[in-house]
Amino acid sequence: MRRLLALTLAATAVAAAPTAAPATVPATAPATAPAARPIAGTSCSEFPADNWWHADVRDLPVHARSRQWLSHMSTGVDLHPDFGPSYGDGPNYGIPITVVGSGHPKVRVRFDYASESDRVRYPLGRDTRIEGGRGSAGDKHAIVVDKGACKLYETWNTRVRRGNWVAGSGAVWSLRSNRLRPDGWTSADAAGLPILPGLLRWNEVKAGRVDHAIRFTTDVTSTHHLWPARHDAGSRSSLAYPPMGARFRMRAGFSTRGFSPYAVAVIRAMKVHGLVLADNGSPWYFQGEQNARWPARLVEELKEIPASAFVAVDTSSLQVSPNSAQVDPD
Repeated sequence: MRRLLALTLAATAVAAAPTAAPATVPATAPATAPAARPIAGTSCSEFPADNWWHADVRDLPVHARSRQWLSHMSTGVDLHPDFGPSYGDGPNYGIPITVVGSGHPKVRVRFDYASESDRVRYPLGRDTRIEGGRGSAGDKHAIVVDKGACKLYETWNTRVRRGNWVAGSGAVWSLRSNRLRPDGWTSADAAGLPILPGLLRWNEVKAGRVDHAIRFTTDVTSTHHLWPARHDAGSRSSLAYPPMGARFRMRAGFSTRGFSPYAVAVIRAMKVHGLVLADNGSPWYFQGEQNARWPARLVEELKEIPASAFVAVDTSSLQVSPNSAQVDPD
């Protein structure tokens, strides 16, 4: 997916309107997962268990603008998993995750959007894996986890120029904290959110438990964003278009008959935790880690999920603080 480059330097929050794995999902469950699964190769989880990414959205009301948003989102198509085998044509698809120790050397990075980037040293080096490879014409995301400090570093449009690291933007998070970026700031994603917690990972799908929402894109978005998103890069000022941070839940009645246990684990996550609109790109493309072990059959199965199976939900009742991704368990 190619990110639209027209990143805005200001953003406006949208006021929320009032209002085999098991094939079935219980009607009622706690608002958050009992615990967040650790990232492979670390003891770090993708943020605390009470973080918005882990929230159970099954009982939340349908958003008042759900029909309007979906009318601008090509709902006649099927979902597209933007990860999996490349069959020898370059690196496997997906966004790679690099895990390093706290002693990894850190370097200065020059940012195109420096005023909205965290200008600290980043643990980048020859071992850093970049989405699509270093010669890619795509987004070139780099996701690096410091497993000692449980710190997350993410950059977009990452490259090396004359021996120096350069990126479009960069952001750093503590994986032990629910703190959000300043409102109006981008990240390595248009929504100003971290990418890592929205990626499907093979180890969690294989284990049959995906405990978080999944990152996805669409092509035409609003110049607004919803908590906990901090930024937007849309082309439409109308609130009838989907904003960054909008969350979409699969209908509970969507049948898992005929799907493999791996696919059922993903479908269950879409029913319990949903999809998060995090960037501009091809409609209904959802993201996973780059991993050579993704089964080709699973990827093909996930292409059979219709976009029409989703509705937007109102997550405003989950908010504890506008500057935190912590959710209210009640």
